[in-house]
Amino acid sequence: MLTKMLYNDRIVERESLINIEDRGYQFGDGIYEVIGVYDGEPLMLDEHMERLERSAREVRLNLPSAISDLKNKLVDLVAANGLGEGIIYMQVSRGAAPRWHEFPNHDVSPVTVAYTRAEERMTDVENEGAFAILAEDIRWLRCDIKTLNLLPNVLAKQMAVENNAIEAILHRNGTVTEASASNVFIVKGGQLYTHPSNNFILNGITRKKVFQLCDALNLKINEVTYSTDELLDADEVFITATKLDVVPILKIDDHVIGLGKPGKITRRILQEFRSLYLDK
Repeated sequence: MLTKMLYNDRIVERESLINIEDRGYQFGDGIYEVIGVYDGEPLMLDEHMERLERSAREVRLNLPSAISDLKNKLVDLVAANGLGEGIIYMQVSRGAAPRWHEFPNHDVSPVTVAYTRAEERMTDVENEGAFAILAEDIRWLRCDIKTLNLLPNVLAKQMAVENNAIEAILHRNGTVTEASASNVFIVKGGQLYTHPSNNFILNGITRKKVFQLCDALNLKINEVTYSTDELLDADEVFITATKLDVVPILKIDDHVIGLGKPGKITRRILQEFRSLYLDK
């Protein structure tokens, strides 16, 4: 049982510590990160903390402690819970204050919460592939910030679950953006294509790592927009996310992708990604 959590600067027994006037609870006024843990070690922790800093700047939220201190506390939290395989979830809200839409005064301190959860690697899904559906992207126009405002993502993911799919791939007026909780890549003619890293998508940590891996593999990635028709006509499609890693998509709605099995390029990238933690 993983009973320890990080609350501000202390590792304490996991319990309900949320003030009902916490702005994260009432407004979604906060930011978060999810970090994969492999064999007891947080993977790409530096990259996650860099993105947390960026999200904080974008929403004008002052982090309550230095990033180096936060990193050390998260490592301590993993050790305190004896977590071997799973995730760290952490969030920072603007704090608790009387409910007014504008920012509270300077006497209000941000609230940091983090906990761990055991999760097995999705090896079978990665090896065998999965199905997805298409859904309209109804999110706001700053998807590049990892905020607590996730209701549109929740609705899209629920639609996927109700259709026995792993993900809902989102599009804005026919232009593919990303999925409800992952980034999307397509392969066509030996090259990869993915939506540009702008305000319409979250620049995923796994997504960024795939760019590095493809560079080492001499695989070209084109950051360009593409349509749902081009998505369905792709030779290969795969999604990437923390702890989901790299998952081939074999079918979208009723349309089979390529040969209906994990493609050669997707499998090469997955193998390289696994080497990040299996070779340690």
